[in-house]
Amino acid sequence: MPLLNLPNSLLLVVDLQTRLMPAIHDGARVVANAARLLEAGRLLAVPVVVTEQNPDKLGATAPELAGLPPAIAKMSFDACAEPAVLEALDGGRDIVLCGCEAHVCVGQTALTLLERGRRVVVVQDAVGSRAPESREVAIRRLAAHGAEIVTTEMVLFEWLRTAAHPQFRTISKLIR
Repeated sequence: MPLLNLPNSLLLVVDLQTRLMPAIHDGARVVANAARLLEAGRLLAVPVVVTEQNPDKLGATAPELAGLPPAIAKMSFDACAEPAVLEALDGGRDIVLCGCEAHVCVGQTALTLLERGRRVVVVQDAVGSRAPESREVAIRRLAAHGAEIVTTEMVLFEWLRTAAHPQFRTISKLIR
């Protein structure tokens, strides 16, 4: 099914951490779009999995993303190397992926998920890297390997499907 199916979606938030975000090109925009995804996910009961790369060095998840489930700490760049992440992603849901860095942790995680036969939907405007070219190359590489590349707004409206949805007005305000 080309469109995202709300009951079959899971949002994976990779490493949007306090000490990392100031170094990310357009980091405030990445965090703002992740916050939009998270709020819509909360309103629509989309399960969320959060990771933190080496939190002792990179800090906790950005405070703008408050209210998340507890993060799963990891040392591997590929979140799938952490058994707790794989367990949390079990169930065959489509993985809507946002976070940092596109060419490292997001990229390795997405490629492993694709290799395992999962549908991976990368939210282009909610992923970042320190250098814009690293992000751009990562997005092209992930698309070439089968990841779907979307925007925050695409995800929100595919989850809603109709202006008659009870959360339409609330969620549409998130993108204004």
